[in-house]
Amino acid sequence: MDDRELSNWKRAGEIAGRARDLGVRMVEEDTPYLDVAEGVEEFIGDSGGMVAFPVNIAVNDIAAHYTPKANDRLRFSQGDLVKIDVGVHIDGCIGDTARTVEVGTNTYSSLIDASKRSLDAAIEVIRGGIKLSRIGSIVERTMNSMGFRPIINLTGHSIERYRLHAGLSVPSYDDRGTDVVPAGIIVAIEPFATTGVGEVVNGKRSNIYKFVREKEYLKDSQNSALQMIMEEYPHLPFSERSISSKFNKGEKITNGLLRAQAIYSFPILREISAGMVAQTEHTVYVTEKGCIVLTR
Repeated sequence: MDDRELSNWKRAGEIAGRARDLGVRMVEEDTPYLDVAEGVEEFIGDSGGMVAFPVNIAVNDIAAHYTPKANDRLRFSQGDLVKIDVGVHIDGCIGDTARTVEVGTNTYSSLIDASKRSLDAAIEVIRGGIKLSRIGSIVERTMNSMGFRPIINLTGHSIERYRLHAGLSVPSYDDRGTDVVPAGIIVAIEPFATTGVGEVVNGKRSNIYKFVREKEYLKDSQNSALQMIMEEYPHLPFSERSISSKFNKGEKITNGLLRAQAIYSFPILREISAGMVAQTEHTVYVTEKGCIVLTR
């Protein structure tokens, strides 16, 4: 990786970290989810970045894959446990980061801390050549020592230009694997801590989509929207809000593209036993001797 590309990774990470913290500050009782998502995404653009994926706002037992629609009316309530997960890219170099905040209470402060401490422990040991299973073991032991469990079927991931999930998975438990982390790669580490049994299942369709394939015989509005998706989001996820901002009846168009299998909808991920979930995430650049945290 040359200095110019690494500079883009660092810049994307820096903007992502500030956008994440803005989102956390905006989470207050009775604030609409939509205000937070739009505020964070506007900040990303104003800061010179591009949205790498729609802002994820996952509340309580939802772990991931929810972002508000253009007409979303959901608001935060006292006691909500809110994950703000943000992605920013500069020329395809992505910063992916998340924090968890509780609305007006401190019921789950230990759970939030368990996720944060697990991430800190993983960052402390990651380096080129370390086994992924060792990182997972450290995350698992840290959470267990605090009385919580990791979600075992959500993992961290390597990142490449325009590829948010680039093949390498970073477990949050000791999976007994022998694969190692190579030096010189970008990795997102994101331990999810839960009061539940430690597994997520697919829920209903989310408002987060990805392009699948070009299709013939679409309605004019659907074809125009698909052309826009192919130009602006050929590799990275987008939201229904992205369609509705440029086309009338954006939700109807999105549903039509789904039926045509031109796009795919990510499912909302919920903890299988309805356990509360906290997430903390940083993107790091792995070196021979350790790592550089890009999303502080």
